[in-house]
Amino acid sequence: MLLPDNFKACAKIKVSNHLFNKENLPAQFKFKEYCPQVFRNLREHFGIDDHDFQVSLAHSPPHKDEEGHRVGLLLTSYDRTLVVKEISSEEVEEMHSILSEYHQYIVTCHGSTLLPQLLAMYRVTVESEDTYLLVMRNVFSHRLHVHRKYDLKGSLVSREASFKERVKELPTYKDVDFRNTMQKVYVSEEEKEKILDKLHRDTEFLVRMRMMDYSLLLGIHDVKRAEREEEEEEEEVDEELPYEEEEDDENGLAPAPHSTSPQGIAGYMNSFKPMGPGEFDPYVDVYAVQSAVGAPQREVYFMGLIDVLTQYDTKKKAAHAAKAVKHGAGAEISTVHPEQYAKRFREFITQILA
Repeated sequence: MLLPDNFKACAKIKVSNHLFNKENLPAQFKFKEYCPQVFRNLREHFGIDDHDFQVSLAHSPPHKDEEGHRVGLLLTSYDRTLVVKEISSEEVEEMHSILSEYHQYIVTCHGSTLLPQLLAMYRVTVESEDTYLLVMRNVFSHRLHVHRKYDLKGSLVSREASFKERVKELPTYKDVDFRNTMQKVYVSEEEKEKILDKLHRDTEFLVRMRMMDYSLLLGIHDVKRAEREEEEEEEEVDEELPYEEEEDDENGLAPAPHSTSPQGIAGYMNSFKPMGPGEFDPYVDVYAVQSAVGAPQREVYFMGLIDVLTQYDTKKKAAHAAKAVKHGAGAEISTVHPEQYAKRFREFITQILA
C-alpha cells in the first residue's frame, strides 16, 4: 500500500571518477529518481514487469527522434516500446501536483486508458546543469511502421502542418490537414464504443485536473503498403547478399531466427510464432486498434492522448483572450477553459470515427 510520503520520495545516486565508459558518459554526474515506489506500482498496473522495463530502457542506447520535437529532447528506447521526453522543471512540479490523483485514476480504471502511461521520472545533473526526463509507453508500435500521423486538438485555428513539417519523411499533420484529406478512422462499433468510453473518462479526469491543450496522437499503419515494402526489402537483400548468406550457413554463423538479447517489454513475443501482416500483441501495443471488417483498406490505428501537463492558468487565460480578439470569440481556438476544451475535443474525435 502506498503512503502519502511515497509521492514525495526520491532516490539519488552520485557518480564520481566514472572512467569505465568515459566515451559515452561524463566522469561525474548525479542521478535522481522521483517517487520510485509510485512509478513501480503504476508499471504494475500497466502490466509492465520491472526487469523488462529496465532492459527496454537501459540495455542499449536509445534512438533520437530525428524529426525533432516542439521543446527539448525526445528519445525512443532501443526496442521502441518506451519514449523518453525531456520536460521542464515546471512540468516536474505539475507532475508532482497530479501524481496522486493520476495514480488513483489508473488504479480505478485498471490501467485501461488513452492517457499517457507514465512509467518513471528522473533528473540527471551534469556540470551543475539539470535535465528532467519523463518515461512513457510508446503510443506507436515497436514493430508496425506508422505511415501517416496526426496531432489532433479539435481546433481549426492555426492547426495545419507547415511547409517545413510537410517535407519531413514522416510529417505530423494536424486538424485542418485531417479534414482536407477526408480522413476517417474505420473501426468496428464495439471498438468505437470502447474508445469513446475511455475518451470520456480520461477527459473528465483532465477537466478535474484543470488540464487543456492536450492532443490525440493518431498513427496509421497501412497493411498493404507494409507488405509491399517488406517484399521490396526482401528482393533487395536477395540481390545484394546471395553468396554471403550461404557462407554464413556453412560456417554456422547464420543469424538466429529470434534475438538472444535480453527481452525487455516486447521481447517475449519473439519466443512465439512470427506475427502476420498487420497483427500485433494488444498487451504490448496497448494503443493499437484494427480497422473494421469492410473498411476501405486494411489499417491499424494507434491512438493515445499526449501533452497532458498544460494547466489552464493565468498565462493560458491571457492567451485565450488574445486569440479571441484576433480570431473572434466564436473561433475554434485551442486555448479555451478545460470544460469547453474537453467537450469540443470529444465531439471532434467522435466525428472522425467512422
